[in-house]
Amino acid sequence: MFALLATPVLAEKKTDAKAAEAQSAAATGEAPKPDLALPPFPADKSVRQSAVIAGKRIDYVATVGTIPVHDESGKLTGEVVFTAYTVPGRGADRPVTFAFNGGPGAASVYLNLGAIGPKVVPFGKAGDAPSDRPILRDNANSWLDFTDLVFIDPIGTGFSRSRLKPEDTKKAFYKADEDIHYLSRVVYDWLVTNKRLTSRKYLVGESYGGYRVPRLAYYLQSKMGVGLSGITMVSPYLDPPALGDRDALSPLPWMLSLPSMAAGHFEREGKTLTEAMMADVERYDRTEFVTDYLAGRRDKAATDRLSARVASLTGLDPALVRRLDGRIDISTYLREIRRDQGLVGSIYDSNVTAFDPFPASSEARYNDPLLDTLIAPTTSGMVDFVTNTVGWSVDARYNALSTEVNEAWDRDEKDSPVTDLRKAIAVDPKMAVTIVHGWDDLSCPYFASRLLIQQMPSFGAAERIKLHMYPGGHMFYARPDSGSALRRDILAAYGMGA
Repeated sequence: MFALLATPVLAEKKTDAKAAEAQSAAATGEAPKPDLALPPFPADKSVRQSAVIAGKRIDYVATVGTIPVHDESGKLTGEVVFTAYTVPGRGADRPVTFAFNGGPGAASVYLNLGAIGPKVVPFGKAGDAPSDRPILRDNANSWLDFTDLVFIDPIGTGFSRSRLKPEDTKKAFYKADEDIHYLSRVVYDWLVTNKRLTSRKYLVGESYGGYRVPRLAYYLQSKMGVGLSGITMVSPYLDPPALGDRDALSPLPWMLSLPSMAAGHFEREGKTLTEAMMADVERYDRTEFVTDYLAGRRDKAATDRLSARVASLTGLDPALVRRLDGRIDISTYLREIRRDQGLVGSIYDSNVTAFDPFPASSEARYNDPLLDTLIAPTTSGMVDFVTNTVGWSVDARYNALSTEVNEAWDRDEKDSPVTDLRKAIAVDPKMAVTIVHGWDDLSCPYFASRLLIQQMPSFGAAERIKLHMYPGGHMFYARPDSGSALRRDILAAYGMGA
């Protein structure tokens, strides 16, 4: 009883303290202080650079800076660090693109130094290693020649930081809705500060960033008063429930991964992947696979047919596939495709491999081969660029991929990005929408986007959403030819041609 009585008294004292703090701040004209006393970040810093992009020299300004985040009372709750590349001389006449990665817990470095920024560091391809020197070089496939670029690191990633205690940080930043609300304000604040509200504005997001982008677009349109000329979703995480329970009745989780498994197998056979080549796989996946799957495991003839075809498409041992009744989970596929070589594949690209440290174990006991190789070059390359090249000197750890943020994230995904995508498209028929995937990606398989698009209304135009696939996996842009093809498709989406 005493504990129950004590609780509201303590809560009342805490409320009174906060009220007194707010009243004091109002009287003095000062904003409420943050919970955590951290040393201030440096002032924004810029440096002039150049890069050869698509065969032409582009002179630009690289800026590293911060955008403060405040709550409703004006209290400083966090600081978002951004990296911007702008070509001087055209101002608001030049488009501007805001870029987000995913995770949740990933900094924007992957799109920055891997895909569309003016400089790249090698990562994400077969043969890359953590010990490779993280030296930046010109990115021939950058988008900077046709749009300014602003890379945003959400709170807890890169150098971006919360000013709140851990439990309050989770409530303020590590939830789907809150994430969209403060990041939309960050975009708005950058536009206002840099006098770019009248520019054409675009968003690009990779993986969970592809979850963010449709929701950001609709929130910016309907709440912040900022219209978007286009959005690009790179290997997007659009329909989480569809990727889920493989023990449930639905064949959908198995259907979504099968084409990407087949794509990886075809590539290992030396074949060039095309829409025409994959069309037969997709047709089987939609029809005979579903029929035989729903016939159930007790129908021996159906299970025999399904297992034989799945073995043929994946290149796995037919006896193994039949033993699993044709249901090949991703982990098994990645361990078995090169078991005779002692190698395991990455969920992000099955043809990026590493040696299995415990090949005799009945369970997978390794981290993802691609993720483990890219943390070192992206972190070292970005920190050297920020602190040495730009000269934005900060005494803090850089989080290219934060497991702490990922583990703390509230995964209530009741607000579907597909719902907001439909709303954003419906309200703005002029907004260009592009989804791009690598054929080999098993983390966010392309077939999920294909099926989602085909369930949408036409919105009055053929191919209202453009879908493009490229050789490679989740980070297909690491392959120069795929990065070049992506650039050509985005130029068309921005209305600029090749």
